[in-house]
Amino acid sequence: MNTRPRLSGVRLVLLSTPLLLAGCSTMSGFSWSSLSPLNWFSSSSMQVTDQGVGGITANTPLIENDIKAGLKGDYRLRSGMATNDGQLVSFYQAMKEDQIKLVISGQPKGTVERIDVMDKTIPSQWGVTIGTPFSELYKKAFGSCHKGSGDDAAQIECAAPDSKHVSYLFEGNWYGPEGLMPSDDTLQSWKVSKITWRAKSE
Repeated sequence: MNTRPRLSGVRLVLLSTPLLLAGCSTMSGFSWSSLSPLNWFSSSSMQVTDQGVGGITANTPLIENDIKAGLKGDYRLRSGMATNDGQLVSFYQAMKEDQIKLVISGQPKGTVERIDVMDKTIPSQWGVTIGTPFSELYKKAFGSCHKGSGDDAAQIECAAPDSKHVSYLFEGNWYGPEGLMPSDDTLQSWKVSKITWRAKSE
């Protein structure tokens, strides 16, 4: 059997490899970690940032088409109205697999004022995701956390360490008196259940 074509192909690969390595070594700011398959899609995935979520910011009108465009069309939207502290609020629930993944809200005919993220695939820009333990972000609750309100009254909300617009809601087991904050030792095992962005800084 003639194996010369196969050997020739091997030689070409071996010869080109040093050239590839040499070329990469001269690239300023090049990182080998960028070649990891885990990073191939991260640059285009949605994140919670200080400015908003995905393409939705404080300047985004609370209109279905604008919300859908900001979410890159990956969700089915369901609209509704509610009251918050006596004020009328308009909202859109972003649905996927019949589950609510995000809630985008604000004043009727206004712009987006708040986004609640429950989608595990959407991290904050600081790497926090649904399920991140309290212990990875905080040593104690004092100065950063307070009890949640409304539907989140049984949970603890903490300001993101690096943001004035983002907060994390933690849930876990707590058998103490109602109305009191759990101890810091108890909170260590609590996990993020929701990431909230607000247009107004906290």
